[in-house]
Amino acid sequence: MADVKPVIVGVDDADDQDDLVRYAAHQAVMRGVPLHVAHAVVLPGPFGWKREEEAGQGSPAQRGTAVVDRFEAVARSAFPVLTVAGEVHFGDPASTLVVRSAEACLLVLGHRGRGGFPRLALGSVSLQVATHSRCPVLVTRPGPHRGASRERVVAGADLVHYSPETMEFAFAEADRRSAHLHVVHALHRTALLPGPGSVTTAEREVRETEDGARGLIEERIAELRGQHPQVPVELHIAWVRPATRLTELSEEADLLVVGSRGRTGLRRLLLGSVSSEVLHTARCPVAVVPAVDD
Repeated sequence: MADVKPVIVGVDDADDQDDLVRYAAHQAVMRGVPLHVAHAVVLPGPFGWKREEEAGQGSPAQRGTAVVDRFEAVARSAFPVLTVAGEVHFGDPASTLVVRSAEACLLVLGHRGRGGFPRLALGSVSLQVATHSRCPVLVTRPGPHRGASRERVVAGADLVHYSPETMEFAFAEADRRSAHLHVVHALHRTALLPGPGSVTTAEREVRETEDGARGLIEERIAELRGQHPQVPVELHIAWVRPATRLTELSEEADLLVVGSRGRTGLRRLLLGSVSSEVLHTARCPVAVVPAVDD
């Protein structure tokens, strides 16, 4: 299985990540691939190692290995048939995971929000990796999504910057989860002009705009419907901010799928505004899918 790309879960030295590792292990089982538990040890200053060893904490390498061993055991206990391996790296965690993303089929990270605004706080590592990763990144957080499945995957569809990779990932996820797929596209509301007949005209324009968007989405996902005939698909044409509608639907979803918007050049340095917002506000795990370079 040397050519099989694993699911990689990034962990840190904390006691609250057992659920994250179990969730990542389940993703690996669903895909039939190994799970790699990755931990990055931030290198200390020139005298830091000696002080830590003298305090009985062991060397950074020893502590990193202990972290990985602990979470490997969690994954094996949850899924005994799963192939699990550990990775200890030295350096910046976000940079390390971005490099490793080129050899993974999926990266799984925790939300790791801190502070008094848990719906808004997102760990810097998760945000950086989601922005620059070469493979899909699944960011999860503690919550009801780890209970019974709702059998629903939600995906954002942007017709201006359409991402076939995002739709392909969403269909595949809905298929492997035996879930319904809800595809969401947001439109700008048509202004109502004063004067006789203006409301009727605006209503007609709204219907025409909705029908046009629905037709374009259906055209673009037609091939994927054929590849995944068992996936029920529902289209949502929303006259609200896209992040607002996606966050609303995430309340009853198992997974929310969005694109990174970055392909080459400067666009790869930035995460799309919708993707960035739902990473902060969604109530279910969020998968950010990178575009393939042109």
